[in-house]
Amino acid sequence: MGLKTKFGFVLTLGLLISQASATDIAILRNGFTIRHESRAPLGETTRLFLTPDGSSFVDVRTAEIDRIEPDLTPAPPPEKNSAEAISILSGSSPAPTPAASSTPAPAALPAQTLAPANSGRVDVAEVVGAASDRYRLDPDLLNSVIRAESGFKVHAVSPKGAQGLMQLMPGTASKLGVANAFDPAANVDGGTRYLRELLEHYNFDLIKALAAYNAGPQRVEQYKGVPPYRETRLYVASIVRDFNRKKLAQQKAAMAAQPKVQAQAKSQAQKSPNQRKPVKTSTPAAATRTTPPTGN
Repeated sequence: MGLKTKFGFVLTLGLLISQASATDIAILRNGFTIRHESRAPLGETTRLFLTPDGSSFVDVRTAEIDRIEPDLTPAPPPEKNSAEAISILSGSSPAPTPAASSTPAPAALPAQTLAPANSGRVDVAEVVGAASDRYRLDPDLLNSVIRAESGFKVHAVSPKGAQGLMQLMPGTASKLGVANAFDPAANVDGGTRYLRELLEHYNFDLIKALAAYNAGPQRVEQYKGVPPYRETRLYVASIVRDFNRKKLAQQKAAMAAQPKVQAQAKSQAQKSPNQRKPVKTSTPAAATRTTPPTGN
């Protein structure tokens, strides 16, 4: 992908259920993919059902869908099916399957705390913008991740030791070459690069990438999708919903501005030539002089 990834699929709740079909993959124009069981057109959007019973779904702008392809990947065992885990998209939190419950879920982390150091004001928008340009990720997505990770607190430290704006664990920070996780620029650069690597690893499946950022790639591989951990489900849902809110606000603002822009363009196009101010072509002699006057 050579451009910043821009997309705005919207999460909603509803009762419409379409006829189940084989699992397909919706490939969006920005490169992201969404695996789904069935789909139904809804005006300018297409509803993608993530579970066979239709209880979990996402609404995607039809224009954003490049194509639909069959999912040829081997189906995971029922007890590890990621469809149940991904039901966080509809706001539900189903109980883990018996196989999943055999692995103790990590306790929900308490609210993050601040390290005693005080770093003054930081232009997070500038830091995020630079990382966004460097790794070709939407800055709104990065801001949503930072909001969920640290609440934009530069010196945030989790009970497990994750540090900084994007909550890098010391081992992860070291692998990414981040010497000081409390340096906003270095932290966001490292976190963004790691998120980009996860997106590429999961073929730009945003849900899996976010789950791996929170719970680790090994857990995503184990459960073939979002692990059945309450913390991870809430984390992924929080980021996606916050990101979608921003995209909806941008779409509404753009739609509201269209009539004004169109009216201005129409007015300019209808303006006759004799209504435009004439352009002066005469110039004072002193301004056109190319050689200095000769003296006596």
